[in-house]
Amino acid sequence: MLDSLLAVGGLVLLRDSVECEGRSLLKALIKKSALRGEQIHVLGCEVSEEEFREGFGPDINSRVVYHDLFKDPLNWSKSGEAVPEGPLGTLRTLCRRTDPGPVTIALDSVSWLLFHLPCITLCKTLHALSQPSVSSGADSLVDQVRVLGLLHEELHGPGPMGALSTLAQTEVTVSGKMGQTSASILYRRPQQRATYQTWWFSILPDLSVDLREKLPLHSELHPDPHTTQVDPTTDLTFNLHLSKKEREARDSLTLPFQFSSEKQQALLRRGPGQTTSHIFYEPDAFDDVDQEDPDDDLDI
Repeated sequence: MLDSLLAVGGLVLLRDSVECEGRSLLKALIKKSALRGEQIHVLGCEVSEEEFREGFGPDINSRVVYHDLFKDPLNWSKSGEAVPEGPLGTLRTLCRRTDPGPVTIALDSVSWLLFHLPCITLCKTLHALSQPSVSSGADSLVDQVRVLGLLHEELHGPGPMGALSTLAQTEVTVSGKMGQTSASILYRRPQQRATYQTWWFSILPDLSVDLREKLPLHSELHPDPHTTQVDPTTDLTFNLHLSKKEREARDSLTLPFQFSSEKQQALLRRGPGQTTSHIFYEPDAFDDVDQEDPDDDLDI
């Protein structure tokens, strides 16, 4: 599961809720990326650096660069330890990164950034952040960039959620049911139909993932699993379906505008006591009667 989530770059949204947190999965993805030799940048906003680094070994922590916005996000203390330009300045600094090789950027969390930055500004920055960087030199190699964003979906309305969803190449919805954790993954790949897959798993204390069950991968014509499907036939004041008796009564009914053969015979049949009618026309003295062909001037 982790390999499929880290297979391509771009934005990976981890959507969690109050019932099931997603920070453990975020840290598991960070550990997997670090073991692959990638440089890790973490923008920490909701927990302290010490708490976030818990569970990582020395080899993982050595690859994690932690940008602390938890202690003093607005730099009120003027101690120099906080980020001087705030969260937006940190994001823009990450956009101008110069680290060679693939880079993974973890945002803990996107929800915190949404409360401190305009949605449009954040979306533009995330788009710029998730673009591949071209390394300088004769070879001009393109380095893959991956952005892992933790999003508390219960805190936001459909507008911000929809805007972030359009930016994401992969969406993971973490949920819990009967003591088990599931990840509903929506993959969006260029020039491919979106696919949807569900995994049941658990996070071990060493931040490794124990996979329990994998449901088959399938395509969706409307792949977004978070869109509520509304049945338009609910709560109607009339019935859209007919019973067998009602259908037979409808089929036997002759509509008033339907000119059937029976109606034609009834109009042509002479009833009892009816005589043939004639129309007599006597021209008036002022009638303009032209005996010539009225169309003689036409070349026909």
